[in-house]
Amino acid sequence: MTNFEIKKHTCCFSGHRKISKSEILNVKQRLSEAIISAIKDGYCFFGTGGALGFDTLAAQTVLDLKKNYPNIRLILVLPCLSQTRNWKAADISEYERIKKKADKVVYISKEYTRDCMFKRNRHLVDNSSLCICYLKEQSGGTAYTVKYAIAHDLNVHNIVL
Repeated sequence: MTNFEIKKHTCCFSGHRKISKSEILNVKQRLSEAIISAIKDGYCFFGTGGALGFDTLAAQTVLDLKKNYPNIRLILVLPCLSQTRNWKAADISEYERIKKKADKVVYISKEYTRDCMFKRNRHLVDNSSLCICYLKEQSGGTAYTVKYAIAHDLNVHNIVL
């Protein structure tokens, strides 16, 4: 497959780190439906940034869906080796479990830099043709990433709507 063909079949995720307990079940359901729809549209590569919240939920959902769709692949695009610094032990444990099950892990930078998160987000968008997002706030990293995706002609599916 050429890079163009891979991009045509690649979906990235972007979403907020905080999802309220009252919303989580609805978000999980909509996310699963959006991914299944993407799979039916020919998407087989799913890239996420490994952050807490929506990124983790997206990775968990892709891994769960691999049971019924074994041809799909999870790609983690991580900003730096120390992404989990200051995380809770349970979150680090889940992050490591996801990393072990991912089909590919890419690091943007060895060390944390002021812009490694933005570089990670741009990398995800630059290598995708679809962005499934959980966007409720019009500022912050998710808003920036979704605006960047729209500016680069990606199809954007906001599961909030």
